[in-house]
Amino acid sequence: MREPAFWYRPRSPKSHLLQPLGALYGAITARRMARKGFDAGIPVICVGNYHVGGAGKTPTVLALTKLLRELGETPVVLSRGYGGRLKGPVMVDRERHTAADVGDEPLMMVRDVPVAVARDRLDGVALARSQGATVILMDDGFQNPHITKDASLIVIDSERGLGNGKVFPAGPLRAPLKGQLARTDALVLIGDGHAADDVAAEIVARDRPVLRARLKPDAASVAQLFGRQVLAFAGIGDPGRFFRTLQASGIDVARTRPFADHHMFSQAEIAALVADARREQLTLVTTEKDLARLRGSEGVPDDMVPFAVQLEFDDRAALSRLISDHLYKARERRFARR
Repeated sequence: MREPAFWYRPRSPKSHLLQPLGALYGAITARRMARKGFDAGIPVICVGNYHVGGAGKTPTVLALTKLLRELGETPVVLSRGYGGRLKGPVMVDRERHTAADVGDEPLMMVRDVPVAVARDRLDGVALARSQGATVILMDDGFQNPHITKDASLIVIDSERGLGNGKVFPAGPLRAPLKGQLARTDALVLIGDGHAADDVAAEIVARDRPVLRARLKPDAASVAQLFGRQVLAFAGIGDPGRFFRTLQASGIDVARTRPFADHHMFSQAEIAALVADARREQLTLVTTEKDLARLRGSEGVPDDMVPFAVQLEFDDRAALSRLISDHLYKARERRFARR
């Protein structure tokens, strides 16, 4: 979906009119979040958002994957496979599956970590454990009560924040903020903005850590585009952030084309992008997530460049201590119940 512009305005008649629906939606979600979940039997770390739309969950999951492996763990990602047709449970296979099968994010992540897709998360837990997982990384699902989380890391884009702070559909929040704050074990702020400083202060007041991180462009991607003018397009939660990242990396962005999050490109749209780029002698560049959706589509040029980024934490040692502590406590709790 494409986020309504009024979500990110301080005041809006549309938002005001939708607030009763937001109150109802928020009450239902808050009641649902309070339910007791199923114990997966192994530590579960959830990477989620307070709000709908993108903020950087996928790069955070991949960064945690690397860290967990350094700690001697075997992580498996559990995803609902948003946008895919398969209900699962199924392990994602890049040779057999497309984004239409399992969703774009699982197809992108499986290059680095095993990914289980399951609409029923309990089935997904069983599948992940059958693959030898010692830790389950939940990609999203913070508001879902079915599985007990041993740690919940919430990701926010520091430049966008939480918009007007109202609950869907009046604003971008998935549930009332107070209840979500209470279930947060750590906040990950991506970027150098200040739009989420008030949320960070709330987390600090609850004696929970705030971790700063930023997306670092892959050097090979930057080198591949150096000296070229590009037509950049993206169908992610915040295409503007992608375009700004390109420009901040010294890439000459001549034209941009934003699409809705998880947009499935038609043949006509691909052809139009290619024609525009060739007419103006521009190089097509997009995100790795968009390229995952484009895999197998006709008309995708070989010289289209996927712009890769990695999430780097300002204090990686603090992140390592946080994760190690939650893993220890999770296993201690389960051992004590035996």
